[in-house]
Order: sequence, then C-alpha cells, then structure tokens
Amino acid sequence: MATGRTHRPATRSRGIPEATVARLPLYLRALTALSERSVPTVSSEELAAAAGVNSAKLRKDFSYLGSYGTRGVGYDVEYLVYQISRELGLTQDWPVAIVGIGNLGAALANYGGFASRGFRVAALIDADPAMAGTPVAGIAVQHTDDLDRIISDTGVSIGVITTPPGAAQQVCDRLVAAGVTSILNFAPTVLSVPDGVDVRKVDLSIELQILAFHEQRKAGEEAAADGRTAVDPDTEEAPPMRATPAGRKGPDGDMPAVMPA
Repeated sequence: MATGRTHRPATRSRGIPEATVARLPLYLRALTALSERSVPTVSSEELAAAAGVNSAKLRKDFSYLGSYGTRGVGYDVEYLVYQISRELGLTQDWPVAIVGIGNLGAALANYGGFASRGFRVAALIDADPAMAGTPVAGIAVQHTDDLDRIISDTGVSIGVITTPPGAAQQVCDRLVAAGVTSILNFAPTVLSVPDGVDVRKVDLSIELQILAFHEQRKAGEEAAADGRTAVDPDTEEAPPMRATPAGRKGPDGDMPAVMPA
C-alpha cells in the first residue's frame, strides 16, 4: 500500500473548489451509512438531505468529480464511495503522528475510526520524559527530542498537535522542518507555516461560543415572541428603549417600532 509521503491527492490540480473539497467528507459519511445498510442507489435529494446540503449544490459538487448520476435511478452508492474516497486520497495509507499526549491526545490515539478512513496512527510524541515508553492505544509514547528521527522513520506527512498553546508553534516548526506537510491543530492558537504546508484548526471553545451565540439569539427571539424584553444580566433590569424613525429599514427588512439603546 502506498504511503502518504510519496503521493498527494489530486484535488487541487483538478480544479475542485476548496468549498467542494470541504463537503466531500460529508457526502462520504452519508454514503458509507447507506452502504452499510446495503442501499444500492440514492437520489440527489436523499443524499443532500443526509449530508445537510441542498441538492443543487450536491449535483454541482459531483460534477467536478465527473459523476452525474442516472435520471430516474440516482447515484450508485458503492461507486460514489470509491470515487470520493479516491479523490480524498483515502484509498492509500496516511501515517499520522500525534504530538502532545495529554487527555485529548490520548483520546485521539484511542479513536477507532481512523483506520477505517485511511489513517494510521504511526507515532505518539510528548515532551514529558516520564511519558516516554508509556503505551497508549498499544503504541509507545516517544520523546520530542527524537521528533526528527520519528518522522523520518515512520514516513509521517500529517501531524496532529494537541499541545498547550505555548508549545504549539515550536512543535509545528519542528514538524515542518522534519518534512510534515499537513497539520491538524487542536491547540487554541494560530500557527504560522510556510507555503506548501496545509493547516486545519479545530478549536472546540470557538465552536461552543458560536453555539452560545445561537442559543442567546433563540432566547431573544422567544422573548420577543412572548412580548417580553431581554433583561440585562448585570442590572437585572430591561435595557432602555428608544423609538425608531418611521419607515427606517434594517438589513432584514422593517425595523421594529422600538430598539434597545
């Protein structure tokens, strides 16, 4: 089986937009679920609903793959699974190194879904000397002093950073210097990388903050629907209201008669 260090997916060279690339894993997840239920074909509407996109966008995305389905029949599930897996580079072996074996790093090491999706945890690396040699998910943790050798020996091209934020950039620099060209960053900090290195950031706190925004907005809409006024959490009083000039328009249409000051 080929390794990730000798071959790169051809998505960019084929001119597939990044937004489409970002949706391909959603389609693959939905198609894999259909395949596991032995569903032979699926319509664009059904697959779009399962992936959480609209059907027109799905058909446009698939046109970049050269897959147009069959009128009245839909898409062949098994063929699409293969086609998307190939486009994403999942028909080969991608060795991955996780740096920072705390609670999150250990949890990722123990995640069983990597292997079935084309990824193999090839190395676990940590700066704590006491962790060296400790088995996690059946793999012995190695010290960061040996990072260059580890990357060279394992052929890793994808590094996962789960260190504290203060150590993330240094770890990133060392991974890049050792030949790693793709990084998944869980540390709550922005990494600086040279051209040719791809970084994907996973920040759980930001995602929770976005959800908090939506929860607050929904609570405000419910309060407005009930004819209530939002309460200032610091004073436990409703904020003052001011009149809005008649006929004024907002970005979403007519402004309400009164708006918070």
